[in-house]
Amino acid sequence: MILYDADRCPYCARARLVLAEKAVPHETVVVDLDDRPAWIYEKNATGRVPVLEEDAFVLPESDVICEYLEERYPEPPLLPADPAERALARLAIFRFDDRLGDDYYALRRGQDGAAERLDARLADLDAELEARPYLTGRAFGLADVAYLPWVLRARGRLGISLEPFPALEAWVERCLERPSVAAEFELAGAR
Repeated sequence: MILYDADRCPYCARARLVLAEKAVPHETVVVDLDDRPAWIYEKNATGRVPVLEEDAFVLPESDVICEYLEERYPEPPLLPADPAERALARLAIFRFDDRLGDDYYALRRGQDGAAERLDARLADLDAELEARPYLTGRAFGLADVAYLPWVLRARGRLGISLEPFPALEAWVERCLERPSVAAEFELAGAR
């Protein structure tokens, strides 16, 4: 199995986290995002990473890769056993852009009002995490994987303080106890 990857890419971080959580042996091929090789477009027509390749099977898109790995390597499970809880975790992943991603990237682009909008999104996540320990529900899982790379980068690279969001900050600390997340945190240069 090969993961076409870029260290700085939070979408790639999703795939790295799931591969690490499931202890899936794989090889990594690093793609320079500033000078994408022509062959990456043969793996994914958009030229984006991550891309997972297993024998002749090639799969782009982080959320799809994570679902594939969950099904292909069911242990340890990263989705709840209960169908309703599983559906809610998938819904959180599906709504990622509206719930965090769009405003994170707006802030990175320097758009007016983006910091306030991102703070509002973080406050929403904080409120959600007041009710349960993880975005996936009772245990760490794919919804947490879907959001963590951006929260870590917002804190570490964009200088966003999580102090106003105590439940969110506690969630990050709980997640950092996991070796997969701690390794990603270091890789992302978020400390």
